[in-house]
Amino acid sequence: MIERLTAEARDAALGDLTDWIHDPVGDAITRRFTFADFNAAFGFMTRVALLAEKADHHPEWSNVWNRVDILLTTHDCEGLSKRDIALARAIEAIHAADR
Repeated sequence: MIERLTAEARDAALGDLTDWIHDPVGDAITRRFTFADFNAAFGFMTRVALLAEKADHHPEWSNVWNRVDILLTTHDCEGLSKRDIALARAIEAIHAADR
């Protein structure tokens, strides 16, 4: 069973994910990524998709031209879990490598 993070664990985990915002509706975290153009944004999404598939944990997201909005939550526990934090950190690593 996947456990939902406590408020304290969530706040501690978000300490190094400073660009992610906690959305209390649905207990999720969100982040907007902006790129030079559509190709860069779509390439980023492709790399994240491969990682998410391997982790069997898929983001809710949208893409408009150079922008990618990502929402992470774990439906099995109806809120944030360690899986969301791990995926957010992996997404940050992909984004950092793109720079």
